[in-house]
Amino acid sequence: MPARIFGLVVLIGLAACGSSSDMQLYPTAGPLAAQTPPPVIHATADTTEGTSGALRFKLADRTKCSGTWSALAPKVVSRTRGLSLTLRGGPGGKFDNSVETVGGINSGEIYAVCKDGTVVKGKFVMGSSTTSGTGEATDTRGNTYKLLF
Repeated sequence: MPARIFGLVVLIGLAACGSSSDMQLYPTAGPLAAQTPPPVIHATADTTEGTSGALRFKLADRTKCSGTWSALAPKVVSRTRGLSLTLRGGPGGKFDNSVETVGGINSGEIYAVCKDGTVVKGKFVMGSSTTSGTGEATDTRGNTYKLLF
């Protein structure tokens, strides 16, 4: 099962090669969280059917930011070896190798640099074969965000 991501990361419309996904960053602490209502940052993550891609968004003051999201999809490798005493197994037995994605929770990260030098970084988790997840991010302006996609 391939892991789909947000574009988490975060994050998120239509990409040239593949799909994209929307992500929202909700301020939970810092200067932005003190505003009423706190601004919501909408991000776009490209190539959400893979395990990494581009991330784009604008901060509350319209500063453009771009970066990368990446997720880990654990894999399991299995090998089969055996001796076959039948004609079906072929001479010497059966040998096989396979690799498959393990279902469950996949972890990922986002990292973006803005035009003014602000850095936004965070971590998220998502279910295997989904494009939804949750996480937390921070920026160098002193803000903490809840990340949902």
